[in-house]
Amino acid sequence: MAEFLAIAAAIFLQGSWPAPEVNEPYYLGKAAHYWNPAWCPRDDFLNSQDAHQVFYFTYGWVAHFLSLPAAAWLGRIITWVLLSEVLRRLARAIGLTGLPLVFAVVLFAAFQEHCAMAGEWVIGGVEAKGFSYVFVFLALAQLVQGRWSATLLLLGVATAFHVLVGGWSLVATVLAWLFEGKRRPPIARLFPAVAVAVILALPGLIPSLALTWGVPAAIIREANRIYTFERLAHHLVPGSFRPQDVAKFLLLTLAFLGLAFLPRNDDGWKRFRHFVLGSLVIAGCGWAIGLTVNIFPDLAAALLRYYWFRLSDVTIPLGTAFVAGFLASHRISLPLPWRDTCLAVVFVFLAYHLGNLVAIRARHGIPRTEWSITMLSAWDEDAAARDEFEDWREVCLWIAQNTPTDSRFLTPSMKSSFKWYAQRSEVATWKEIPQDARSIVAWWEKLKDIYIFHDPLWGSWWVRNAARLGEDRLLTLAAKYQFEYILTVSEPRLNLEIVFAKPDNMFVVYRARRMSQGLSHHGQPSNRNSP
Repeated sequence: MAEFLAIAAAIFLQGSWPAPEVNEPYYLGKAAHYWNPAWCPRDDFLNSQDAHQVFYFTYGWVAHFLSLPAAAWLGRIITWVLLSEVLRRLARAIGLTGLPLVFAVVLFAAFQEHCAMAGEWVIGGVEAKGFSYVFVFLALAQLVQGRWSATLLLLGVATAFHVLVGGWSLVATVLAWLFEGKRRPPIARLFPAVAVAVILALPGLIPSLALTWGVPAAIIREANRIYTFERLAHHLVPGSFRPQDVAKFLLLTLAFLGLAFLPRNDDGWKRFRHFVLGSLVIAGCGWAIGLTVNIFPDLAAALLRYYWFRLSDVTIPLGTAFVAGFLASHRISLPLPWRDTCLAVVFVFLAYHLGNLVAIRARHGIPRTEWSITMLSAWDEDAAARDEFEDWREVCLWIAQNTPTDSRFLTPSMKSSFKWYAQRSEVATWKEIPQDARSIVAWWEKLKDIYIFHDPLWGSWWVRNAARLGEDRLLTLAAKYQFEYILTVSEPRLNLEIVFAKPDNMFVVYRARRMSQGLSHHGQPSNRNSP
């Protein structure tokens, strides 16, 4: 119980950012719409094909009865409690107990936060992969104990929740089985478990395969290009990773490889080590594919979209943290100066991580969805983000209370929490990329059509402020994409009918029609209670 509570406290500290987290509007919005299609009924993203139907079916109903923030916090608590226990069980399975166990699991959380190469995370907001990782870690605990059949069955369930998290874990398990050599169980004995695992995985696999069924090859190629190179290159394409992230990941990998072979005569640790090596083989294949981007771009886009680096972003931090736990518990014998130096470095890093969490919490009191993008530049970015968030939430709550539930809005392209607060349909945003091929292409064309500004002298560029497009262009877009309202920043002011405007709020809401003769920019429509 003490081990569990200490691990849970660290996980809660790391993950308990204000709601919504970065991906929660995306996944919980989809989940809420899955059970209640009348919620934001005209939103194209919500009406696109669902890739994570098991998650939406098993958890989405919660968002039908609770508010989105309450559903987010309940899902977080469930996920973090489960993660705390399965990580504790995995650590015990490889021989860690007590303080070294807690030290290793907390260190994993820190390593995974700071040293992921492609941006994969485990501890965060509620979404499909959080539940999938619960089953992956539980499966690893079975693998360490030599229970191959149970491992395969649990990974089948993990694949049902998230096809890539569970699917790559199954591939790494197959590689671990190959690495076992003569110690591996015969395939005939595992065949029933393999068959059942495939059946368990089908609820996650079939919706994913259906995303391209019946779609022309040209559309699939374009969807792959958009998904891989335009929208998610920072997760998928090695050449787009930040050099500092690659360097930290490689340093952690070298530390793991340098120490992981020191524990001797431990079959459980060997099986776990083989799983980690399997994840590195998968990542190595991803790097090899990345070298072909300029030679075979269509093939590279089609392959790289499957997140080849996702699993190693988790297993290398986990394996290195366990190695550090072995050092702390004297399971690894190193000359005393080397051992003390390694542990000192790790303790300093862990202290930095925990201290940094506290400092960031004190500085940022707003959800992480609002951190990176501010609509207006300011000297004090933290203060600007806080002010903008308060204005954004105020205007969204006004929209929720004063506009028809089936209305449709043109919103700032880089904002991702409009539906979270306003509960209204929107045309398109950068964050909410659909998953099926047809919708991806349509989404991209729509974004370019709306938010790329064409100037005969200066060329074309993306705009973040729809007000820069002008009244004529916005009214043309309103007719084309069937939206009734425009939510944008208050300057420059447009000659459109205003339904919300306040002197101390940087946002304004227009109705998509020209201003009536009897209304002024600061008259009746600026009243907060006006319809």
